[in-house]
Amino acid sequence: MAHEKDTISQSDEHNSRGIELADRGWLDEAVKEFKRAIELDPESAHAYDNLATVYAEKKLFREALESYLTALKLEPDSPTAHYNLGCFLSSSGAEMAIASFKEAIELDPEYPDAHVYLGLTYADQGQTEEALAELHTAVSMDGSDAFARHELAALMMDEGDYRQAISQLKEVVKLEEGNFDAWLDLGICYAQKGFYAEAERAYGRAAALNADDLLLNYNLAALFSLWGRKEEALAQLARAAASDRERVQGWLATDTMFDALKGDPAFEALQR
Repeated sequence: MAHEKDTISQSDEHNSRGIELADRGWLDEAVKEFKRAIELDPESAHAYDNLATVYAEKKLFREALESYLTALKLEPDSPTAHYNLGCFLSSSGAEMAIASFKEAIELDPEYPDAHVYLGLTYADQGQTEEALAELHTAVSMDGSDAFARHELAALMMDEGDYRQAISQLKEVVKLEEGNFDAWLDLGICYAQKGFYAEAERAYGRAAALNADDLLLNYNLAALFSLWGRKEEALAQLARAAASDRERVQGWLATDTMFDALKGDPAFEALQR
């Protein structure tokens, strides 16, 4: 019993030394101390937790995740263990995903899905140039992947590149005629480029799939407003407002596409 206590005491000493080394930035030395603490006391959740923190700082994400999960397994009722795992996932999850997707591509360069999700992760991180490159690569590898094309088009729309987005969306709706979101996005792109008749046709295809959609009716109203079709614009806008008046009013507060309707009593009434 005394020997067991002595072993645990030694483990705690190594754990404390590891914390001091980590605080000084001596990460490799800290790892050695935490590993020694675990060798002496395999049930030391604190040592695993500290080891995980150092691994995360060293960008060794899989090792960090494994250590955090081990600490949680040893102390499943520890709020600190849950908190530390949550902190790791929130701060390093995207970076870990990027590293994993890159490794998948290194192992198999002809892996379109890995390029797609690497691109989406880059997009979520605001790395637009890298995201576009990965999604372009995915589409070039598998032109029949409607999802990859649509995500590429959506990113192009975010960047204001409606012409290129139209090219991608036209392919998406060829591949998936029943894709409501693609028809809606295609209509938005056409409207932004001033191709009003084409936009109306695309919205018509979307309406055939879901005529009551809020975004569809709002964007149809915007199209008619831009096109000078005032009565139709007001009718569509009223239909959208009937679905979610508060959201529509929020959009109208800053939407210049409805400038032609300003001053009209029916339009002003929708904003009250």
